[in-house]
Amino acid sequence: PNAGHLKIVLKPRSQRDATATEVIARLAGASKAVGGVNVIFRPVQEVQIATRTSRAPYQYTLSGTNGADVARVAEQLVKRLANDPKLVDVGTDLQNGGLKALVDVDRALAGRLGVSMAQVSDALNDAFGQRQISTIYAQANQYRVVLEASPLYNRDPSALDRVWVPSSSGTQVQLSTIAKIVRTTAPLSVARQDQFPAVTVSYNLALGAALSDAIASIEAAVRDVGLPHTISGTYSGEAAEFTRALDGQPWLILAAIVCIYLVLGVLYESAIHPLTILTTLPSAGIGAVLALYVTGLDLSVVALIGVILLMGIVKKNAILMIDFALDAERDRGLSPRAAILEACRLRFRPIMMTTLAALLGALPLAVESGVGSELRNPLGITIIGGLLVSQLLTLYTTPVIYLTLERLRARLAGEPSDVDLPRHPVSAARPAAAMAGTAGSAPAVSAAAKE
Repeated sequence: PNAGHLKIVLKPRSQRDATATEVIARLAGASKAVGGVNVIFRPVQEVQIATRTSRAPYQYTLSGTNGADVARVAEQLVKRLANDPKLVDVGTDLQNGGLKALVDVDRALAGRLGVSMAQVSDALNDAFGQRQISTIYAQANQYRVVLEASPLYNRDPSALDRVWVPSSSGTQVQLSTIAKIVRTTAPLSVARQDQFPAVTVSYNLALGAALSDAIASIEAAVRDVGLPHTISGTYSGEAAEFTRALDGQPWLILAAIVCIYLVLGVLYESAIHPLTILTTLPSAGIGAVLALYVTGLDLSVVALIGVILLMGIVKKNAILMIDFALDAERDRGLSPRAAILEACRLRFRPIMMTTLAALLGALPLAVESGVGSELRNPLGITIIGGLLVSQLLTLYTTPVIYLTLERLRARLAGEPSDVDLPRHPVSAARPAAAMAGTAGSAPAVSAAAKE
């Protein structure tokens, strides 16, 4: 009853220049002049992760065994976070402004008058609640008899002075005779998490702040406040999903790299040359991060998806060169230097064609400004930045790394480590055999046909 919700529908994106974030910033500045009202604006999201209603999209929940301690720590944490420039709209779902009437019964006096606590509880339940006292059985139906006082007598706490309690002797004792009514405040609602009292601290990000910065600020504030051993804090909603994604992201990238290494190792029958291909991945990640930094975007989950896509797109440059160089070494007996140089010359055009196709395909994602472009822009910018940087670097670094690892492989195998020497030279007996085959070609053909 003390909160109201207003939904504002914006014009289509093609009919306005401002984004939803900019519109919210203008409305928030205008609403500050309204006194006595705390106005919070939130953009509507298609996918809502948080299941608990709060004032802001990001949440941090405190829970413990004692509700008063949880409320006290939550208030201290809110005061500490309200001064952080990275956070805005900091608040809690705790509302302690509700009125409470505490009936403090003098048990000794009540016992002398023959009034038990069960009789006091029944009298209060009859006056301010409802309870079933009987069941009427008819031929076809059953009717439950519910006892309650008339609404005229329980509209305000002053009705407690008119409550009478029956004693064991059959007389009526006024409640105010054996009890003292203490009026105080209480929470309007009590939230629970895992059956324990909980308070949710909600917050939003300031303009230009990232969620990782906000999480670091919350961790610092929690350390400064000092949570008791009986209180624990956990992230909720989008913040919880972000922390879980960050915790599992390094393992996901490591698993992808290991899978790529195993597949390439089986393909090339080598444990060295897959490392040459994997060395192209750091340049793609650096290019993606630089592109996001130049455009002022965050390294979000969508941007991380773009980085994983780059792992499959960028390594094809090295695959095209390494595959050609290995075939030239094994089939034609070229030296590693001659093989990789020829691979660079002959595979330059396919590499450029595939790179430009992927880059131009991601260009609409990076430059579009329609509805939902905020979600797709980081993906396109990540792919374009990673492709540009990796294309400039891998064409020069891949041959150098290939020759370096080839020297290492030759040294470990006990072969000559000079990359100018053929690894599989053509034997001297091969030309003689070829000449003999040419001189006796007709018998050889007839013998083959006869066979």
